[in-house]
Amino acid sequence: MSFGDRAILWLHVTAAIFTIGPGTAAIMSTPRYIRARNPVVVGFLLRTTRIYSVGSLLVLVFGLILTGMTHKFSQWWISVSLTLFVVAVVLLVIILRDQRKALAALTAAEGTLGAGPVEVTIRSSEDDKPARGADPADADQPPTAAPRVEPAPSARSDIKAAVERGRIVSLGGVTALIWLVILVLMVWH
Repeated sequence: MSFGDRAILWLHVTAAIFTIGPGTAAIMSTPRYIRARNPVVVGFLLRTTRIYSVGSLLVLVFGLILTGMTHKFSQWWISVSLTLFVVAVVLLVIILRDQRKALAALTAAEGTLGAGPVEVTIRSSEDDKPARGADPADADQPPTAAPRVEPAPSARSDIKAAVERGRIVSLGGVTALIWLVILVLMVWH
């Protein structure tokens, strides 16, 4: 291996260490702060994930340069690694979308809670009908519709944030697993 090849290899490895690791840590930390309803930290983690996701493209660039310099594009493990990297980048884009949605839900919930007390209303189709008379035959009849529970706006935002938290956890775990598989392929060869 020439000096240029080694320099590109070191840049590739350094970019992987300093972009993929912190980006994965930011993704894995996000659900904790969504659960704690802390939009400030979730916003910070969103920016951190965005920066490190863009920075992880340096790993791809240096890897492609190194592969081109060493003429190893025909090897199977390079193809598998490139494919997995593209899948991981797509998952990162989805994770960023979910983090934005969770931040918006937390911000909406925070704004609703600051507006004053919130009530959960129960409505049914029976609300518009006149009250039943004292006829004993009416007492035996079941109601025609079950009551609908309409959650308060802050409850809806909490539900949306919880859904996004679950997606972030699952996609972040899959992404971390993909990074590990790529690492094993790179170290193995």
